[in-house]
Amino acid sequence: MKHFDKTRHVGRRSLSLLAWLGRYEFATLLSILILSGGIWGVVELADEVFEGDAQSIDETLLLSLRNPADRSDPLGPGWVEELGRDFTALGGVGVLVLVSLSALGYLLLARRYRAALFAAFAVPGGVLLSTLMKVGFDRPRPDLVSHESIAYTASFPSGHAMMSAVTYLTLAVLLIRVQPELRLKAYILVVAILLTLLVGISRVYLGVHWPTDVLAGWTAGAAWAALCWLAMRWMQQRGQVETEASWAGTE
Repeated sequence: MKHFDKTRHVGRRSLSLLAWLGRYEFATLLSILILSGGIWGVVELADEVFEGDAQSIDETLLLSLRNPADRSDPLGPGWVEELGRDFTALGGVGVLVLVSLSALGYLLLARRYRAALFAAFAVPGGVLLSTLMKVGFDRPRPDLVSHESIAYTASFPSGHAMMSAVTYLTLAVLLIRVQPELRLKAYILVVAILLTLLVGISRVYLGVHWPTDVLAGWTAGAAWAALCWLAMRWMQQRGQVETEASWAGTE
């Protein structure tokens, strides 16, 4: 009987280990797919945009969010337009800097110093990539409708969409990598995705970006976040960044 209980216990541990390995291998494969798919997606979008193949759908989607009788008037009452400005502010430089510093402060207070150092380079690196892409592509802003938000830079990719994806998704995957509870992982990721989507949609609604600009920003930002996840996992395996287990106090 004791031998049977011992065998059953070993079997359960083996199944748990296989489940744990399967979960992380799946996450790694998914991140690689997002990274490679993101790179391919941005290249394809850029090709479609600058050959003019995406112009028709861009114009159709942009105008669908405007009053047919008055292109200067976004759909919906005034409070909806104000809400759009609120959402777009979530992707502004000031808000993203504040969010990034708050996340860094959290990691530092939690004594995850190496994770904080990683985040201090990961987020600005993505923002720099966004800036270089905008300068390189230099696509004009939409001229079909009036702009309901001030815009200074080029249009492709959307800086707000990409920087919000870079900031929220990258910080989310970094926090997930040091957070042991599955429900908290899911919550952090869902909130990050929701914020990123709201920012991008608001940019089209306010008339300052073509839909393909936003799609490219989302795609590039997600690819950057996937790259950061892979990099942090690689560093954790080598003991260079704190792990989930250290957070739980089991190491």
